[in-house]
Amino acid sequence: MFPTRLPWVNSSTAQSTLKRGQPLLVEFWDFCRPNSLRTLPYVKAWHDRYAADGLRIVGVHCPGFEPSRSEDAVRDAVARLEIAHPVLIDSDLELWRDYENQGWPARYLFDGRARLFDYHYGEGAYLETELAIQELLGVERPPLDALRPEDMPGAVLAPQTADQPGAYSGPYDAGGVWAVLDGSGTVRVDLRSVNGGDNRRGGGHSGDTELVVAHPGAYPLIEHDRHTSGVLALEIGPGVTCHATCFTPGVA
Repeated sequence: MFPTRLPWVNSSTAQSTLKRGQPLLVEFWDFCRPNSLRTLPYVKAWHDRYAADGLRIVGVHCPGFEPSRSEDAVRDAVARLEIAHPVLIDSDLELWRDYENQGWPARYLFDGRARLFDYHYGEGAYLETELAIQELLGVERPPLDALRPEDMPGAVLAPQTADQPGAYSGPYDAGGVWAVLDGSGTVRVDLRSVNGGDNRRGGGHSGDTELVVAHPGAYPLIEHDRHTSGVLALEIGPGVTCHATCFTPGVA
């Protein structure tokens, strides 16, 4: 199921990770993709909750930006993000092409006979995935609570501004704003809400602030409580490269 020559983190080989007859969750992700980072807490929690019941999780890291192509950068990110489950480093998208993936994240749940039982592309469907995991394992317990309003089952999401290459300055409509940054230095962030004041939740920035960049990755600039109209201005300091400005969905 996994190419034998690709490097692993938190495991030495596929054989040391997989157990015959046990369900397997494969999660394609990228530490430079905001959608992957927003999904990651659920994947980590499933590993913590169900590994003892027999679930095996493999994160397949596939780069969507140049900074996340480096094996060393992936290893550093896995340590920084405190990921305990095995991660396969697929820098040339070999396994990605085998699965015919279309974007990040993507997850595939296989039963104990390597048959596809459930799958999902993008954010969301966390409850459905966890219930499928419980069904395969034959366990019942209260599922995880949604981490964000937009993760609630049945949440109605408004279309967000499309991701922009490089540093973006201008109006936007979204639930959150992220920047994909590399290098070492600072970024000046001027971010204003125009439809209801500062309705941000934990983390991120509002107003004119300075963001310190110390490693490659996706940095949250602001996460609103719901879909918000705002105006963003990014000023990239020396030693820093902005590869993209990304917008995540919010509840309408």
